[in-house]
Amino acid sequence: MNIVDAATVMRVLSHRPRLLALGEPTHGEESLLGVRNALFRDLVEQEGYRTIAIESDCLMGLVVDAYVTCGAGTLDEAMDRGFSHEWGAFPGNRELVRWMRAYNEGRPAAERVHFAGFDGPLEITGAQSPREALTGLHAYLAARVGKDLLPCTAETLDQLLGTDERWPNQAAMMDPSASVGRSPDADRLRVLADDLVALLEAQTPHLIATSTEEEWHRARLHGRTAVGLLRYHYWMADTSPGRMPRLLGVRDSIMAANLLALAQRGPTLVASHNAHLQRTESSMRLGGEPFSWWSAGAIVGAHLGDAYAFLASAVGTIHHRGVGTPPPDTIEGILYALPDETRLLGVQELSDLLGAAEPAARVSPWFGYAPLDPAHVARTDGIVFVKDSRAA
Repeated sequence: MNIVDAATVMRVLSHRPRLLALGEPTHGEESLLGVRNALFRDLVEQEGYRTIAIESDCLMGLVVDAYVTCGAGTLDEAMDRGFSHEWGAFPGNRELVRWMRAYNEGRPAAERVHFAGFDGPLEITGAQSPREALTGLHAYLAARVGKDLLPCTAETLDQLLGTDERWPNQAAMMDPSASVGRSPDADRLRVLADDLVALLEAQTPHLIATSTEEEWHRARLHGRTAVGLLRYHYWMADTSPGRMPRLLGVRDSIMAANLLALAQRGPTLVASHNAHLQRTESSMRLGGEPFSWWSAGAIVGAHLGDAYAFLASAVGTIHHRGVGTPPPDTIEGILYALPDETRLLGVQELSDLLGAAEPAARVSPWFGYAPLDPAHVARTDGIVFVKDSRAA
């Protein structure tokens, strides 16, 4: 078997990237989560990686990080409260969190591994209230700077935020008028969020000197999240033709900002859907309309250059989802003919394997699996191929 380990990855890449992105063509497949977990363990032990970031709510991820670093709460609580999209139910994610907690036990803080979500507190169908992010940032600043510098009181924020239930209105996905994103209260909150973040930046020397590293980075996370969420809600209320691509772009820009912040702290493994990590422009059709936007990976790659690396993943069969043996003229079909159950191929190795062949695009019978796009493969740093994915 061609093992997807740290040594193999570094041979393919020829250097250690600050952000190593491992894509997946579908969510929740335990075979892919197993590859991810094994690679992260090896990167920690062999290459000094200390953080894994997954496509989950960045604020909820703080619950998981507190558990794995300090033992706060229980494993069950971390899985229930620390993941969005119901991903705490995946056995592979539970095993990851369990291993991280065991690895950190008894280690000094500088050697502990960290967990991060890098998605915003949102999904394409709606976004959460900005309350947690805004009030968290306000409380942090209020404890460290004079009240005369604050743009508002906590009571003003609470009044403008109103009930949390009014923000994640899924009806707004199809009916912009159902969104509160352009209400007078939301407009005022956008100004206040901008002022709070500006104050955070203006007071950087004092705040770093009077905060722990975790407190400082959490405050910056709260600031990014508050501004991003309010921007997302603003575009939810838009009625122009640019509404949907703006929403898709805002989500990936939130992801990108979180990834760039993690890159500042040290080498990080990023695990997400291929579509969020690719260097090429993303596209999709909704209601028959085509939309395009730049993915988080494209944005991060533009900033980091060679410090960002992207390994796309593909699967041969997912029989429990009705995805059978790939046609032999597709990239997945060519890889499926190889003897290894799991294999990592660099771009040059894949090019040598394909030769003069021009692979056809695979069509999946299941909407949840996104096959490799032959036109995008050259913009990856390698392909992780799992021959057969089986039900957990």
